[in-house]
Amino acid sequence: MKFVDKAKIHVKAGDGGNGCVAFRREKFVPMGGPAGGNGGKGGDVVIVADPRMRTLLDFKHKRHYKAERGQHGSGSNKHGKKGEDLIIKVPVGTVVKDAQTGEILADLTQAGQKVVVAKGGKGGKGNAAFKSSTNQSPDYAEEGEAGEEKWIELELKLIADIGIVGFPNAGKSTLISVLSNAKPKIADYPFTTLAPVLGVMKLDHGRSVVIADIPGLIEGASQGMGLGHEFLRHIERTKALIHMVDISDMREREPEEAFEAINRELKEYSPELIEKPQIVVGNKIDLLSDRSLIDRLERYFSEKGYPFVAVSLATKEGIEKLKNEIINLYSRLEGEEN
Repeated sequence: MKFVDKAKIHVKAGDGGNGCVAFRREKFVPMGGPAGGNGGKGGDVVIVADPRMRTLLDFKHKRHYKAERGQHGSGSNKHGKKGEDLIIKVPVGTVVKDAQTGEILADLTQAGQKVVVAKGGKGGKGNAAFKSSTNQSPDYAEEGEAGEEKWIELELKLIADIGIVGFPNAGKSTLISVLSNAKPKIADYPFTTLAPVLGVMKLDHGRSVVIADIPGLIEGASQGMGLGHEFLRHIERTKALIHMVDISDMREREPEEAFEAINRELKEYSPELIEKPQIVVGNKIDLLSDRSLIDRLERYFSEKGYPFVAVSLATKEGIEKLKNEIINLYSRLEGEEN
């Protein structure tokens, strides 16, 4: 399934039904009497967060959505039926914006959360509604109001507790497969992962944490280089980051340099991202001949206030230590929230 995280759609609420002009034709009703019913209200357009949806792909194929109009009023004081609301389902984590003004109409972060993005038009009054002591036989009625219509922008930001960042081939996809139940595509070339991948890591005491593999980060990502600009938005909702660096003998750059380069891109995109807690993971120690590098990196990241864990995803060395770091970090975050 293709991952789509942005879409633009046009929504049109239902028009209100027209009021009716009618008169009763009964033998003992003087002047016949007005009997035109009111028109029904038009249906609303409602956007609802559905946990079963994972992407905005559906909105690439269908862009126009229209709710049912209200029925017209009729004689014998019969009111028109209200138009059915149109329910549009989107993934949890979708931000709904007015495309013209940029106003955020809703941030749907919970399953079942909903927002009315276009209100149905009011039904017109029938002539019976205009009867008064001075106007016993009104011969006019109202037309129904037009329903609202507008262009809406949908932007999906994945909801994860922890995001994994780092240069391509640092081992992000392998790490999420080791820590969680996710099964991402893994290969030894850049941009293997073309969409964020979510996995659930089980903690202690029945707790769990949602982890996201954020693909495509390279230098210049915040300005649109590579694929990173497409996925940086998915880091915004995370509470913390796992920052992966390659520490093997075949590394293309020094781990400190790689770490700082990615952090610059995060800061360029949003200064708030750099404030998130980070665990730095040095991967591929099975391919490291001089392990004094680990001591150097522990000192370097400790001075910056980041825990550092050296691991081998191939041999699973260091994985338990990393899991304990994640548990400790998540427990601190939960404590801060409470």
